[in-house]
Amino acid sequence: MFSRRVFPSAFRAATRAIRPSAATNPCFLTAQQIRLLSDDMRKAIDKAVGSAPVVLFMKGTPETPQCGFSRASIQILGMQGVDPEKFTAFNVLEDNDLRQGIKEYSEWPTIPQLYVDKEFVGGCDILMTMHQDGSLAKMLEEKGVLVPAEKEAEPPK
Repeated sequence: MFSRRVFPSAFRAATRAIRPSAATNPCFLTAQQIRLLSDDMRKAIDKAVGSAPVVLFMKGTPETPQCGFSRASIQILGMQGVDPEKFTAFNVLEDNDLRQGIKEYSEWPTIPQLYVDKEFVGGCDILMTMHQDGSLAKMLEEKGVLVPAEKEAEPPK
Protein backbone atom coordinates (compact mmCIF):
# COMPACT_ATOMS: atom_id res chain seq x y z
CA MET A 1 0.00 0.00 0.00
CA PHE A 2 1.29 3.46 -0.91
CA SER A 3 1.85 5.98 1.81
CA ARG A 4 0.67 9.51 1.10
CA ARG A 5 4.25 10.77 0.90
CA VAL A 6 5.47 8.12 -1.56
CA PHE A 7 2.55 8.24 -4.00
CA PRO A 8 2.82 11.90 -5.07
CA SER A 9 6.55 11.64 -5.67
CA ALA A 10 6.14 8.32 -7.49
CA PHE A 11 3.37 9.83 -9.62
CA ARG A 12 5.46 12.89 -10.48
CA ALA A 13 8.42 10.70 -11.37
CA ALA A 14 6.28 8.44 -13.57
CA THR A 15 4.58 11.30 -15.41
CA ARG A 16 7.72 13.38 -15.82
CA ALA A 17 8.96 10.92 -18.43
CA ILE A 18 5.86 11.32 -20.61
CA ARG A 19 5.41 15.09 -20.35
CA PRO A 20 6.70 17.02 -23.36
CA SER A 21 9.56 19.33 -22.58
CA ALA A 22 11.90 21.68 -24.39
CA ALA A 23 14.57 18.98 -24.23
CA THR A 24 12.45 16.40 -26.03
CA ASN A 25 10.56 18.82 -28.26
CA PRO A 26 12.52 21.98 -29.08
CA CYS A 27 9.40 23.71 -30.45
CA PHE A 28 7.59 23.32 -27.12
CA LEU A 29 7.82 26.40 -24.92
CA THR A 30 7.03 26.21 -21.22
CA ALA A 31 4.66 28.62 -19.53
CA GLN A 32 7.67 30.46 -18.11
CA GLN A 33 9.13 30.94 -21.61
CA ILE A 34 5.88 32.17 -23.19
CA ARG A 35 5.24 35.88 -22.92
CA LEU A 36 3.85 38.43 -25.24
CA LEU A 37 6.61 39.83 -27.42
CA SER A 38 6.13 43.59 -27.46
CA ASP A 39 5.83 45.37 -30.79
CA ASP A 40 8.97 47.36 -29.98
CA MET A 41 10.97 44.20 -29.23
CA ARG A 42 9.64 42.48 -32.36
CA LYS A 43 10.67 45.50 -34.47
CA ALA A 44 14.11 45.57 -32.83
CA ILE A 45 14.63 41.86 -33.52
CA ASP A 46 13.34 42.27 -37.10
CA LYS A 47 15.91 45.05 -37.56
CA ALA A 48 18.69 42.92 -36.05
CA VAL A 49 17.79 39.90 -38.21
CA GLY A 50 17.86 42.12 -41.29
CA SER A 51 21.10 43.88 -40.39
CA ALA A 52 23.29 41.43 -42.34
CA PRO A 53 22.80 38.41 -44.60
CA VAL A 54 24.13 36.12 -41.83
CA VAL A 55 23.09 36.91 -38.24
CA LEU A 56 23.97 34.91 -35.14
CA PHE A 57 22.39 35.50 -31.74
CA MET A 58 24.90 34.09 -29.31
CA LYS A 59 26.25 34.17 -25.78
CA GLY A 60 29.33 36.38 -25.93
CA THR A 61 31.00 37.69 -29.04
CA PRO A 62 32.66 35.91 -31.97
CA GLU A 63 36.05 36.82 -30.47
CA THR A 64 35.09 35.68 -26.95
CA PRO A 65 32.16 33.22 -26.98
CA GLN A 66 30.71 32.63 -23.53
CA CYS A 67 29.41 29.10 -24.07
CA GLY A 68 30.54 26.01 -25.95
CA PHE A 69 27.57 26.00 -28.30
CA SER A 70 28.20 29.60 -29.33
CA ARG A 71 31.90 28.78 -29.81
CA ALA A 72 31.03 25.75 -31.96
CA SER A 73 28.62 27.82 -34.08
CA ILE A 74 31.28 30.47 -34.73
CA GLN A 75 33.79 27.75 -35.64
CA ILE A 76 31.35 26.13 -38.08
CA LEU A 77 30.64 29.46 -39.79
CA GLY A 78 34.39 30.08 -40.01
CA MET A 79 35.08 26.65 -41.48
CA GLN A 80 32.31 27.22 -44.01
CA GLY A 81 34.00 30.45 -45.12
CA VAL A 82 31.26 32.95 -44.29
CA ASP A 83 32.33 36.43 -45.43
CA PRO A 84 32.91 38.61 -42.33
CA GLU A 85 31.46 41.57 -44.24
CA LYS A 86 28.17 39.68 -44.57
CA PHE A 87 28.05 38.51 -40.95
CA THR A 88 27.03 40.07 -37.66
CA ALA A 89 26.50 38.67 -34.19
CA PHE A 90 24.45 39.87 -31.23
CA ASN A 91 25.46 39.11 -27.66
CA VAL A 92 22.25 38.11 -25.86
CA LEU A 93 24.04 38.30 -22.50
CA GLU A 94 24.07 42.10 -22.80
CA ASP A 95 20.26 42.39 -22.95
CA ASN A 96 17.94 40.04 -21.08
CA ASP A 97 14.92 41.27 -23.09
CA LEU A 98 16.72 40.26 -26.29
CA ARG A 99 17.77 36.95 -24.74
CA GLN A 100 14.17 36.05 -23.91
CA GLY A 101 12.61 37.81 -26.90
CA ILE A 102 14.66 35.98 -29.53
CA LYS A 103 13.46 32.65 -28.14
CA GLU A 104 9.84 33.69 -28.56
CA TYR A 105 10.50 35.34 -31.94
CA SER A 106 11.94 32.13 -33.40
CA GLU A 107 9.91 29.71 -31.26
CA TRP A 108 13.25 28.05 -30.47
CA PRO A 109 14.18 27.73 -26.78
CA THR A 110 17.98 27.80 -26.98
CA ILE A 111 20.84 30.12 -27.88
CA PRO A 112 22.73 30.38 -30.27
CA GLN A 113 20.35 30.99 -33.15
CA LEU A 114 21.37 31.50 -36.78
CA TYR A 115 19.49 33.48 -39.43
CA VAL A 116 20.46 33.56 -43.10
CA ASP A 117 18.69 36.06 -45.37
CA LYS A 118 16.22 36.79 -42.54
CA GLU A 119 15.24 33.12 -42.27
CA PHE A 120 15.75 31.14 -39.09
CA VAL A 121 18.10 28.22 -39.71
CA GLY A 122 18.45 26.74 -36.23
CA GLY A 123 20.68 26.33 -33.25
CA CYS A 124 24.08 24.72 -32.80
CA ASP A 125 22.75 21.18 -33.16
CA ILE A 126 21.11 22.01 -36.50
CA LEU A 127 24.25 23.82 -37.71
CA MET A 128 26.39 20.82 -36.78
CA THR A 129 24.12 18.40 -38.64
CA MET A 130 23.94 20.65 -41.71
CA HIS A 131 27.72 21.12 -41.64
CA GLN A 132 28.27 17.37 -41.51
CA ASP A 133 25.83 16.50 -44.30
CA GLY A 134 26.96 19.34 -46.58
CA SER A 135 23.62 21.14 -46.69
CA LEU A 136 24.99 24.18 -44.81
CA ALA A 137 27.77 24.69 -47.37
CA LYS A 138 25.25 24.41 -50.20
CA MET A 139 22.84 26.89 -48.58
CA LEU A 140 25.57 29.44 -47.78
CA GLU A 141 26.92 29.20 -51.33
CA GLU A 142 23.43 29.63 -52.84
CA LYS A 143 22.84 32.69 -50.65
CA GLY A 144 26.16 34.21 -51.76
CA VAL A 145 27.48 34.80 -48.26
CA LEU A 146 30.86 33.09 -48.59
CA VAL A 147 34.19 34.82 -49.02
CA PRO A 148 34.61 35.19 -52.79
CA ALA A 149 37.17 32.84 -54.31
CA GLU A 150 40.23 34.68 -55.54
CA LYS A 151 40.09 35.06 -59.25
CA GLU A 152 43.01 33.53 -61.02
CA ALA A 153 45.12 36.03 -62.88
CA GLU A 154 44.87 35.56 -66.62
CA PRO A 155 48.22 34.88 -68.28
CA PRO A 156 49.51 37.77 -70.38
CA LYS A 157 48.84 37.49 -74.11
